[in-house]
Amino acid sequence: MTELLIKDANERMSKTRSILEKELSSVRTGRASSSLVENLNVDYFGTPTPLIHLASITVPEARLIVIQPFDRNSIPAIEKTILQSDIGISPAVDGEVIRLPIPSLTQERRKQIAKTVRSKTEAEKISVRNVRRDILDQMKKNLKKKELSEDDAKRASDQIQKITDQYVNQIESIGSAKEAEVMEV
Repeated sequence: MTELLIKDANERMSKTRSILEKELSSVRTGRASSSLVENLNVDYFGTPTPLIHLASITVPEARLIVIQPFDRNSIPAIEKTILQSDIGISPAVDGEVIRLPIPSLTQERRKQIAKTVRSKTEAEKISVRNVRRDILDQMKKNLKKKELSEDDAKRASDQIQKITDQYVNQIESIGSAKEAEVMEV
């Protein structure tokens, strides 16, 4: 019984960490990264479609993203989506390709982005702690129903705490690394 609860906690906390990694990959730093634009939803013939399904996205230089649409008719829709997004980059349309020159970030903008990274990191740490709370509540219910001994519950709660600490530390280190990347000039 406790093994299932521990496994569930581990899986849910791992998903939380993965969500943070995905969210932080789309946070803009001073370098070009295709993940900045991959998941932008383009209104393609009335259907919101991820940009990665409509074009080839490459990063030929450290400060340049090149988007080459499979269908030239989609260029205006892609350009419109990029302009409306919050990435703060103006596209340069060059016939068959869209170039996104990545400008240098100001120190003030870097601080704002770092603050956003910290808040996302904190939100995911709270999610991990909520998973811990849910699992411990479930163990208390099982203890009341006499499906679990007090010794087993104590051992399991100690193990859940160790797993929680492990994931919180991982999330913190992911956030710190991204913050350092953002603040790097």
